[in-house]
Amino acid sequence: MSAAILITGGAQRLGLAMAENLLAQDIPVIVTYRTPKPHVETLAQAGAHVIQCDFAQADQITALCRTIGEQYPTLRAIIHNASDWDQEADTQDYAGLMHKMMQVHVSAPYQINLALQSNLLAYDGVADIIHMTDYVQVKGSKKHIAYAASKSALHNLTLSFAALLAPHVKVNSIAPALLMFNDHDSAEYRAKSLKKSLLEICPGAQEAVTAMNYVLQCDFVTGQTMHLDGGRHLK
Repeated sequence: MSAAILITGGAQRLGLAMAENLLAQDIPVIVTYRTPKPHVETLAQAGAHVIQCDFAQADQITALCRTIGEQYPTLRAIIHNASDWDQEADTQDYAGLMHKMMQVHVSAPYQINLALQSNLLAYDGVADIIHMTDYVQVKGSKKHIAYAASKSALHNLTLSFAALLAPHVKVNSIAPALLMFNDHDSAEYRAKSLKKSLLEICPGAQEAVTAMNYVLQCDFVTGQTMHLDGGRHLK
């Protein structure tokens, strides 16, 4: 059996699409999820090892690292996709908000990368770490200030871990802008959002899947960010 790939937050949206694609390639997949979701059981039935873990809880991250470290002595890749989208408008506990965003998007990947680096180094070939960051890592966000700051810090982890783990592990970021709408998004919001990019489309989760497979298959890219923004930075 080939070495497994860990995908955090892999039970919905982009993470789900990536997990399903890897399973279709007969690659063993470990998926973490925070709360029960409809696709958790579907993934389990398809052969994924599903593990509940709330990255806002430090003790659960430690337990996750111990479990995976013991059960999977060799890892092909780690894809850090787990994310929260909390915003300042929903709270007055700004310190708590910043702590949570940094815990989920920075501290958890940092701890997991360090705890499981020997498992990646045991892979017979060049292993991968992929950080799912965000378009706002370079632009900032008026409505999601703490979120944007934490995604920028996650991008910085890409640079540090690329240097630390080379040449045996490639470390890259994938930074999406709008790839998927939510079911509740209004027609007005959708039309306005599409105008933010040069290509004026919402391509769907497959765009992240294509980027993931490219990063996993390439031989000479590390410490880089693949921007999935449709030319939004040029508007």
